[in-house]
Amino acid sequence: MTIAIGDTLPAATFKEKTADGPVEISTEQLFAGKRVVLFAVPGAFTPTCSLNHLPGYLENRDTILAKGVDDIAVVAINDWHVMGAWAQSSGGLGKIHFLADWDGSFTKALGLDVDLSAGGLGIRSKRYSMLVEDGVVKTLNIEESPGQATVSGAAAMIEQL
Repeated sequence: MTIAIGDTLPAATFKEKTADGPVEISTEQLFAGKRVVLFAVPGAFTPTCSLNHLPGYLENRDTILAKGVDDIAVVAINDWHVMGAWAQSSGGLGKIHFLADWDGSFTKALGLDVDLSAGGLGIRSKRYSMLVEDGVVKTLNIEESPGQATVSGAAAMIEQL
C-alpha cells in the first residue's frame, strides 16, 4: 500500500556522507518536530535527476526555507558513496541532505518502489516529493513517469507551501 497524505512516515535509518565520513540519520532525527521537504529520485547521476529534479531544489533552496521549511532532503536507492559523490559534484553538499536508502527499505515501506530493470536500474524509487510535518505527510506528489520531474519538482512544491 502506498503512503498517503495524513500518514506517519515509517521508521527508517539512512546513511549520509559528511566531512567526517558516513553517519546514520533516522527518520526521527530528520523529521521530529520539523517541517521538511523530502523528494526522491530513481537514481543519483541519472539524467532527469541530475539535470532537472535536483537543480530545482538547489536553486530554490532559500525560497523553500523562507516559507517555513526547516530542512530539505533527497533520497534514492543508492549507497552513501554514490549519494556523497552526487552531493559533491552537484554543489549540494551541506545545503540539503543526500540520503542513501541503500537497501530500499524506506522506499518499500512507503510503497513507492518501482522495478526499472528494463532500463538496467533494478528496483528503485518512484520520483516524488512530499512535505512532512513532525513525521506526518502533508502533501504528496508522485510522478507518473520516472523521466518527468514536474509535479514533484521544486516549483510545484513552492506553490504548495
